[in-house]
Amino acid sequence: MSFSLHEKEDTIIALATPQGVGAIAVIRLSGKEAIKITNAVFKGKDLEKQESHTIHFGTIRDGDRIIDEVLVSVFIAPKSFTKENIVEISTHGSSYIVNQVIKLLIRQGARPAKPGEFTQRAFLNGQFDLAQAEAVADLIHSDSETSHQAAINQMRGGFSGEISKLRAELIHFASMIELELDFTEEDVEFASRDDLRILVEKLLLVIEQLIASFDLGNVIKNGVPTVIAGKPNAGKSTLLNALLNEEKAIVSDIAGTTRDFIEDEINIGGVIFRFIDTAGLRETTDTIEAIGVSRTQEKMKTASLILYLFDLGDTDMLEINRDINKLENLGVPFLKVANKIDKANDQFISDLKEKHPDTIFISAGQKENLDLLKDRIMELVNLDKFRTGNTIVTNIRHYDSLVKTRQSLLDVLTGLDQHITNDFLAMDIRRSLHYLGEITGEITTDDLLANIFSKFCIGK
Repeated sequence: MSFSLHEKEDTIIALATPQGVGAIAVIRLSGKEAIKITNAVFKGKDLEKQESHTIHFGTIRDGDRIIDEVLVSVFIAPKSFTKENIVEISTHGSSYIVNQVIKLLIRQGARPAKPGEFTQRAFLNGQFDLAQAEAVADLIHSDSETSHQAAINQMRGGFSGEISKLRAELIHFASMIELELDFTEEDVEFASRDDLRILVEKLLLVIEQLIASFDLGNVIKNGVPTVIAGKPNAGKSTLLNALLNEEKAIVSDIAGTTRDFIEDEINIGGVIFRFIDTAGLRETTDTIEAIGVSRTQEKMKTASLILYLFDLGDTDMLEINRDINKLENLGVPFLKVANKIDKANDQFISDLKEKHPDTIFISAGQKENLDLLKDRIMELVNLDKFRTGNTIVTNIRHYDSLVKTRQSLLDVLTGLDQHITNDFLAMDIRRSLHYLGEITGEITTDDLLANIFSKFCIGK
């Protein structure tokens, strides 16, 4: 989605609130003629004579026909989201009214906005950088406290500030080395190679921390894939239902009832966990169930957390030890969860506590100790860095650019070690600057912008 110069001068219009019937709907216009176009169909105060950030009551009319009574908000450039003139019309939420108003304003000279075009105009007009623009979409789609906070931090420039600071320091050295290329015959050195090495090593340290934060950022943004695993009839479906507070999974005393994956989300401590109830761990001769068990193994390998659930009244220590060994070989964090404590043998519980003291004892059916289980789950999701205000990378595009920046900086260090000529050294530094600039939008292409903003909803 790229725009011609003519398109960038257009006044655009779109519904800014969700489609469908509601109490109100908000129609947004942006562009040089936004106020003039609206004023042509608005009966009330003369909008072209009003101050910015004011709201006015009146009617939208098609000739003598009143379409609706509305409130019109006026924002005069550059004091608006897009830094252009913006008008927001609050109508009643009827789909008919919304369509009539939009068609009327299109006849007056506006054109329908493309996906993300309002935010793209804000970026192109210098309202914020590209990373902040992407955070707008993340904020709209945030569905937990942590994903909301991460998007807010990025939108307010936390991540961009880190990147811009790093890039500014590197630009200084790049310019000094470029200058040296003009004085090759004089054999002068404007940029100390030792100072350059110190800077690059400092940049690498920060970039490594940002790259490492992506695992946490991905959890914050997309949720934690959590597998509930154990032999059939251990109470996996009952636990899932207890955590979700609804009958999502089929519960039966017949072993192997769950033959596929049942997935849902639950918010624990401001983090979204995507719980997956699987078909069990046991060996089976049932063809359909065997497929489910095989897929369980694959699901566990890609999970971020496994809840190993076993029935205290129907499992011996040998079986538990065998399953734990299998899980340890997967290399995925897991919790040992002993279910049905209300039906357990006291001696077996005592032996289990001695052998596996980190076991959590619950009753999924009676909803006993579920808060303790949730607490232990949260302990495995390290949010300390996030809650202390550290910058967290949540965007795969940013992560990819950081990885490429790291390699380019490592190439700079290699070049310093091998005493390569200034022109090759400058090339590696320029490549590092390019990848850092891709994050904030200082280096962009039409294709990159088209890909990013096409994922936004129309009206944003």
